[in-house]
Amino acid sequence: GEDILVDEDTEIFEADGCIVTYGLADAHVHLREPGYSEKETIATGTAAAAHGGVTTVLSMPNLNPAPDSVENIAIEQAMIDEQAVVEVRPYATITERRIGKQVVDVKALAPLCVGFSDDGSGVQNREVMLEAMKSIAAVDGIIAAHCEDESMLAGGYIHAGDYAAMNGHKGIASCSEYMPFIRDIDLIAQSGCRYHFCHMSARNSVTALRNAKAMGLPVSGETGPHYLTMVDLDIMNEGRFKMNPPLRAAEDRTALIEGIKDGTIEVIATDHAPHSAEEKSRGLEKSAFGIVGLETAFPLMYTHFVKTGVISFERLIELMSTNPARIIGLDNTQSFAYFDLDACYKIDPANFLSMGQAMPFEGWEVYGKCVKTVVNGITVYNNTNQ
Repeated sequence: GEDILVDEDTEIFEADGCIVTYGLADAHVHLREPGYSEKETIATGTAAAAHGGVTTVLSMPNLNPAPDSVENIAIEQAMIDEQAVVEVRPYATITERRIGKQVVDVKALAPLCVGFSDDGSGVQNREVMLEAMKSIAAVDGIIAAHCEDESMLAGGYIHAGDYAAMNGHKGIASCSEYMPFIRDIDLIAQSGCRYHFCHMSARNSVTALRNAKAMGLPVSGETGPHYLTMVDLDIMNEGRFKMNPPLRAAEDRTALIEGIKDGTIEVIATDHAPHSAEEKSRGLEKSAFGIVGLETAFPLMYTHFVKTGVISFERLIELMSTNPARIIGLDNTQSFAYFDLDACYKIDPANFLSMGQAMPFEGWEVYGKCVKTVVNGITVYNNTNQ
């Protein structure tokens, strides 16, 4: 492509009728390898990222083997080196085998990972979490915390709200998300560990994060496009509406929107979580948790928040590019995404490059299509001729 010169402070400029931004950075993606290549591969997941304008992916560690040792993270890194078409930075686990008992060798893993997470499950034991935070703070690392108190779940699989009550489903109460974070506030204060609150869905989580920031603690948080655009009453009894944490109530969505507007929530991440069609075809109760999102995040956010005037385009790029890069200590200023903001189309998973197709946005009309993605000078997706 043509060379583009930008000032150091410029984040958004126009070329060929497109808006060009720094590449998006998705702080929460499941690439499923090693271990679960029937759901996604690093090749297909990073192709999907490029298709969505995402040039940096932080990959989550619920893998087999889990990246809980130098040897195991090397297995994942070798697959990344071989297959990835965008930048992929792996998380290591917080605990061995990701089961919450024994803290990993943080010092050995720190140079090999972007941070530490047991995503997919919360660290249930307070003492284990404090030990982990002290070790991670000592290497100036960051924890990306999956906040979930398993003692409060009671077999639930969607939000404990109106839809569950009306349709006889078992619910997950919001306290199972925000209570672990409230526990961790005290541990952050004790340890000084940098802490990123993953996939926030609940009103009280936003309040707790806002309070922790007011205390001066080194905390940040993310939510996803699905939590900002849908509520539990939008659910149908299909697996494509099932994710963890679940879609919650209208007042939760309102609080999340306030959070992205006032800067409490600094990151939009997809929690892209592909599964096989069979695993997602068993209805709400029996389907696997997780939806895909890499290829829909930008158009959903642009259509529902920028075009409607809720946030500026600049704020959207902060939420989806510059903030996640800054929080995690990455430089994504050599990668770019070209978006045709006037392109209007209906979301169709048949067009996805991800192996996963289950998500609740099928048929939604959106604006904003990535037409070209450039990673460190190399074009990794190009659809400018169509």
